[in-house]
Amino acid sequence: MTSISGKEFLTTREVADLLKVNEKMVYGLVNEKGLPATKITGKWLFPRRLVEEWLDAHILNYKKDSAGFSSDSGLLLLAGSDDPLFHKTLALFHTMRKGTVAFFSNQGSIGGLTSLRRGLCHIGVCHLLQDDSAGYNFEFAEQELDRVPVFINFSQREQGILLAPGNPKNIQSIEDLGRDDITIVNRGLTTGTRLLFDYEIARSPISSKEINGYQNEVARHLDAGMEVLSGRVDAAPGIRSVAGMLDLDFLPLRWERFDLLINRERFFEKGIQAFLSLLHEKEFRLLADSMDGYDISLCGKMLYPDNFTLEENL
Repeated sequence: MTSISGKEFLTTREVADLLKVNEKMVYGLVNEKGLPATKITGKWLFPRRLVEEWLDAHILNYKKDSAGFSSDSGLLLLAGSDDPLFHKTLALFHTMRKGTVAFFSNQGSIGGLTSLRRGLCHIGVCHLLQDDSAGYNFEFAEQELDRVPVFINFSQREQGILLAPGNPKNIQSIEDLGRDDITIVNRGLTTGTRLLFDYEIARSPISSKEINGYQNEVARHLDAGMEVLSGRVDAAPGIRSVAGMLDLDFLPLRWERFDLLINRERFFEKGIQAFLSLLHEKEFRLLADSMDGYDISLCGKMLYPDNFTLEENL
């Protein structure tokens, strides 16, 4: 049994002295902030090791690394939303920027934000419709991250419903997806496309329970398009570029902003800057122009904050 006399356990008074608060405040920290404690024979005791770990976990203004290592090392980690132009851009990056290898994890927009918060990637790739139905990504970043990151636009792209060639079921609106003769395939819960689709359903006269196939999910836009092209389903939420690639019909819903999110302390690293500089190259612009459903007029522009500098980062 652990020895109390060795001060591996602290009394309420000793914890109060350690934290520079009164004893009543200690009880409040136990109840409201999860300060580790145990009660034996009517007295509170506090394991010193756990109290110190609790203190470390509650330190503010401590500059933590955004990833386990810098992208200066030659390895660039990206995570978030699936997009055909983005995947082709990664291939172009490896052709034109030999000094850095980029790896992408398709986790959906929310997964990208979570990875950025946990320090598992250098760049989060996101398109998340805000509650005001007008903006994208800012509110989600404020909620998920301790500090709002740098926002760089990658593209604007057109979202809608992928339909079989010729639209044989004559699907003209979200409401039509509730018909008994229509079956869809859906995107995952962590994706921005699913968030937009659910928003559009909420605005319509139908509910998700009325849509056949609503619970069936695929991981990528191209997977959704292939399900429609094969005839296994009649429709799927997706982007116009996939409709163009597979010669599908397309019911447009809205244009959305597709952004790159970067923690401020990482922004000026060589690997990150190498990727961002590619967005201004002629080869990338020609690539984007060759695909349907994209507007790159904002591509490469810093959306937030304004006039971000190295001095502000320090």
